Formats: sequence, structure tokens, C-alpha cells
Amino acid sequence: MTRATTEITTSVIEIVADVLGADVADLRPDTDLRTVEGADSIKVLRIIARIEQRYDVELDDEDVFGVSTVEQVATVVAAAVGS
Repeated sequence: MTRATTEITTSVIEIVADVLGADVADLRPDTDLRTVEGADSIKVLRIIARIEQRYDVELDDEDVFGVSTVEQVATVVAAAVGS
């Protein structure tokens, strides 16, 4: 994982924790977002919207919905921002 991807992963974890009301300490790069308590399709859309706002990018639906872990989301974001 590159430094940029690591920073994005940390940011994604913070956003997921905030939107889902989870503890940051309970989330890791390999955490499957579908298994986090409180996760549903609406909240996942909120997470993606927050990520897009933070990084000023628009993520393709097929890229976002084709992944499930925090690290996979971070990789998609890193590709979108050119990291």
C-alpha cells in the first residue's frame, strides 16, 4: 500500500465510523463494510458521497459497488485522485 493509499484508508475509516456510528478502533483496512453494524444501502451511499466530497472526485458506481472492504474502497479512491 502506498503512503497516499494508507492516508486515504485512514480517511475512509474515519468517514465510515462517523456515518455508521462505529468506533474507529473497531475498523481495519480488511473490514468488510457490509458487516459493520448499522450499514445499509442508504448509509453506504452517504459514505460514498462524503468520500467524493472530501477528495473532490466522482466515483463510478460499478467501481464502488464492486468492492466491499475499506482498503478496496481506498484503492478505488486513490485511482480516482491519481495517487
